[in-house]
Amino acid sequence: MQKKKDKDIVFDDSKLGHHPFENLKGMIKSKVASSVSEDHQASQKNNEKAGSQPSEEEMFWEAMKGVNPIPRVHAIHEKPAKISFGDRPVYTLEKDELSRLARLIDHGEGFVVSDTPEYMEGTGYHVRQEFARRLHEGDFTIQAHIDLHGMNVERAEKEFVSFLKASYLSGKRAVLVVHGRGLSSPGEAILKNKVREWLSLSYWRKRVLAYASAQSHDGGAGATYVLFRERPVSRNQKK
Repeated sequence: MQKKKDKDIVFDDSKLGHHPFENLKGMIKSKVASSVSEDHQASQKNNEKAGSQPSEEEMFWEAMKGVNPIPRVHAIHEKPAKISFGDRPVYTLEKDELSRLARLIDHGEGFVVSDTPEYMEGTGYHVRQEFARRLHEGDFTIQAHIDLHGMNVERAEKEFVSFLKASYLSGKRAVLVVHGRGLSSPGEAILKNKVREWLSLSYWRKRVLAYASAQSHDGGAGATYVLFRERPVSRNQKK
């Protein structure tokens, strides 16, 4: 038997060849077509749903079916209520003065010692009155005090002089002398006037810058602040 030549041999690709991706192209086309079809159907459903949903106006009129307006003859007309703010208090000078007096008596509010007839102040040689005002307002720290209550004039003078000399020599700048307002004395405040008289003597005017009635918390008009100089005024400076 004669052998067949190679060119006469025919191979069957369908039987001998291996083509794993042969059907892949058809599968992809089928999948894409299916997806497009599903999207199209979903879009149609949404459009149909949107077209079937009533508008807000249609919903309003649907809800208002069977509702009839009230005839105006039966409508209730109410007058606007009047708002009352109460009577405005009438201000008078007399009421204000009485109010201030009540606060003064109950709480001491508004009491200013320097505005009363009992207030007193003074200065030493060639000293501006401003120092007396600053002393009264509390610009200087009080470093010592003496109480002359219950003493007669003679004893009070001795105690006063002794206290002021000791305070001055020890370098203190501001002290407090309590003498009372003299409310129990007939006619005038004896010790208070004597303290002013003693501070006006030349000896103390050379050593004292200023004196002034105390503030309320230190005794008010019943006590006196005294502010010392650093050194006494000389005879030439006194002229």
